[in-house]
Amino acid sequence: MGVRVKTLLIIYAGHPGGRTARLVAAAREGVAQVVDELGEESVRVCCVPALQATAEDVRAAQAVLLATPEHFGYMAGAMKHFFDTTFYALEPHTLGLPYALLVSAGQDGTGTLTAMERIITGYRWKRVAPPLLVVGEPTPEHFAVARELAASLAAGIVVGVF
Repeated sequence: MGVRVKTLLIIYAGHPGGRTARLVAAAREGVAQVVDELGEESVRVCCVPALQATAEDVRAAQAVLLATPEHFGYMAGAMKHFFDTTFYALEPHTLGLPYALLVSAGQDGTGTLTAMERIITGYRWKRVAPPLLVVGEPTPEHFAVARELAASLAAGIVVGVF
């Protein structure tokens, strides 16, 4: 029996080259470190813009990292669109799916986190790490935490911790 490659799905919103995009790039680096350590057949990252993400993308994943900028004290419209278009297709099929959040905020980000967690409660996914909330310009420490967050999700699904 062959080894089944696990998938970490990163669904992201925001502008190309913006703060969220740079944090997502760091998260992808974290998964690459896990692949280097465990081998290419262990885990892969699938990075999909929120406007293009589908229920099928989520069903194919073993964990999800949702990344969004704060817009007017709320998640990006693209992320809300993802939730609006996938909820009923996923709600009964992805119970307990491990997830984590990454929010890049200009103010405080609490409204964004609260709204996302309220919606995700309906999906009945399982939060497996504290959210990464970055207020203002990301620092090297923020990028390191983004790498660690994604690496932990990837390693967790490979070894079956979640």
